[in-house]
Amino acid sequence: VQLQASGGGLVQAGGSLRLSCAASGSIFSTNAMGWYRQAPGKQRELVAIIISGGSTNYADSVKGRFTISRDNAKNTVYLQMNSLKPEDTAVYYCNADVQAARSTAFYRYWGQGTQVTVSS
Repeated sequence: VQLQASGGGLVQAGGSLRLSCAASGSIFSTNAMGWYRQAPGKQRELVAIIISGGSTNYADSVKGRFTISRDNAKNTVYLQMNSLKPEDTAVYYCNADVQAARSTAFYRYWGQGTQVTVSS
Protein backbone atom coordinates (compact mmCIF):
# COMPACT_ATOMS: atom_id res chain seq x y z
CA VAL A 1 0.00 0.00 0.00
CA GLN A 2 1.29 3.46 -0.92
CA LEU A 3 -0.01 6.96 -0.36
CA GLN A 4 0.83 9.66 -2.90
CA ALA A 5 0.26 13.27 -1.89
CA SER A 6 0.11 16.17 -4.32
CA GLY A 7 -1.09 19.73 -4.64
CA GLY A 8 1.34 21.72 -2.52
CA GLY A 9 3.00 24.88 -3.69
CA LEU A 10 3.62 28.55 -3.09
CA VAL A 11 0.67 30.87 -2.55
CA GLN A 12 0.13 34.36 -1.21
CA ALA A 13 -1.65 34.96 2.07
CA GLY A 14 -5.39 34.78 1.57
CA GLY A 15 -5.06 32.34 -1.28
CA SER A 16 -6.18 28.74 -1.63
CA LEU A 17 -4.68 25.34 -2.33
CA ARG A 18 -6.16 21.87 -2.64
CA LEU A 19 -4.15 18.87 -1.53
CA SER A 20 -4.89 15.34 -2.69
CA CYS A 21 -3.68 12.00 -1.36
CA ALA A 22 -4.41 8.75 -3.14
CA ALA A 23 -3.92 5.33 -1.61
CA SER A 24 -2.98 2.54 -3.98
CA GLY A 25 -2.16 -1.15 -3.79
CA SER A 26 -4.09 -4.18 -2.66
CA ILE A 27 -6.61 -2.34 -0.50
CA PHE A 28 -9.65 -4.00 0.98
CA SER A 29 -10.89 -1.11 3.11
CA THR A 30 -9.85 2.26 4.49
CA ASN A 31 -11.00 3.75 7.77
CA ALA A 32 -9.72 7.09 9.02
CA MET A 33 -7.80 9.31 6.62
CA GLY A 34 -6.13 12.51 7.66
CA TRP A 35 -3.71 15.33 7.14
CA TYR A 36 -0.88 16.38 9.43
CA ARG A 37 1.69 19.12 9.04
CA GLN A 38 5.14 19.87 10.32
CA ALA A 39 6.68 23.32 10.27
CA PRO A 40 10.45 23.82 10.64
CA GLY A 41 11.52 23.32 14.24
CA LYS A 42 8.08 22.16 15.32
CA GLN A 43 6.44 18.83 16.00
CA ARG A 44 4.08 17.23 13.53
CA GLU A 45 0.50 18.21 14.32
CA LEU A 46 -2.93 17.04 13.27
CA VAL A 47 -4.67 19.29 10.76
CA ALA A 48 -7.83 17.34 9.96
CA ILE A 49 -9.18 13.82 9.97
CA ILE A 50 -12.15 12.12 8.33
CA ILE A 51 -13.45 8.65 9.05
CA SER A 52 -15.11 6.34 6.57
CA GLY A 53 -18.63 7.45 7.56
CA GLY A 54 -17.76 11.07 6.85
CA SER A 55 -17.33 12.49 10.34
CA THR A 56 -14.58 15.07 10.54
CA ASN A 57 -12.38 16.75 13.12
CA TYR A 58 -10.17 19.81 12.69
CA ALA A 59 -7.40 21.56 14.54
CA ASP A 60 -8.70 24.79 16.05
CA SER A 61 -6.22 26.78 13.99
CA VAL A 62 -7.79 25.69 10.68
CA LYS A 63 -11.50 25.49 11.55
CA GLY A 64 -13.59 27.48 9.13
CA ARG A 65 -10.74 27.74 6.61
CA PHE A 66 -9.87 24.13 5.73
CA THR A 67 -12.20 21.38 4.57
CA ILE A 68 -11.31 17.69 4.48
CA SER A 69 -13.21 15.31 2.21
CA ARG A 70 -12.76 11.86 0.74
CA ASP A 71 -13.73 9.74 -2.22
CA ASN A 72 -14.03 6.19 -0.92
CA ALA A 73 -14.28 4.71 -4.41
CA LYS A 74 -10.90 6.23 -5.26
CA ASN A 75 -9.32 5.77 -1.78
CA THR A 76 -8.45 9.44 -1.94
CA VAL A 77 -8.55 12.18 0.68
CA TYR A 78 -8.56 15.90 -0.08
CA LEU A 79 -7.77 19.02 1.89
CA GLN A 80 -9.21 22.27 0.59
CA MET A 81 -7.31 25.13 2.20
CA ASN A 82 -8.76 28.64 1.95
CA SER A 83 -7.73 31.94 3.50
CA LEU A 84 -4.21 30.67 3.91
CA LYS A 85 -1.91 32.37 6.39
CA PRO A 86 1.90 32.43 6.60
CA GLU A 87 1.65 30.29 9.73
CA ASP A 88 0.14 27.52 7.60
CA THR A 89 3.53 27.08 5.96
CA ALA A 90 4.67 23.51 6.55
CA VAL A 91 5.18 20.12 4.99
CA TYR A 92 1.79 18.45 4.85
CA TYR A 93 1.55 14.69 5.28
CA CYS A 94 -1.44 12.47 4.63
CA ASN A 95 -2.17 9.19 6.33
CA ALA A 96 -4.72 6.45 6.12
CA ASP A 97 -5.72 3.44 8.19
CA VAL A 98 -5.84 0.68 5.60
CA GLN A 99 -6.93 -2.94 5.66
CA ALA A 100 -4.98 -4.62 2.91
CA ALA A 101 -6.41 -7.43 0.87
CA ARG A 102 -6.17 -10.82 2.64
CA SER A 103 -5.55 -9.06 5.95
CA THR A 104 -7.76 -8.76 9.02
CA ALA A 105 -5.97 -5.78 10.56
CA PHE A 106 -5.78 -2.08 9.78
CA TYR A 107 -2.37 -0.44 9.53
CA ARG A 108 -1.54 3.25 9.30
CA TYR A 109 0.30 4.35 6.19
CA TRP A 110 1.86 7.75 5.50
CA GLY A 111 2.37 9.74 2.34
CA GLN A 112 5.66 11.36 1.44
CA GLY A 113 4.71 14.94 2.31
CA THR A 114 4.05 17.97 0.16
CA GLN A 115 5.38 21.48 0.85
CA VAL A 116 2.94 24.33 1.35
CA THR A 117 4.45 27.81 1.53
CA VAL A 118 2.33 30.88 2.21
CA SER A 119 3.96 34.23 1.61
CA SER A 120 2.89 37.38 3.40
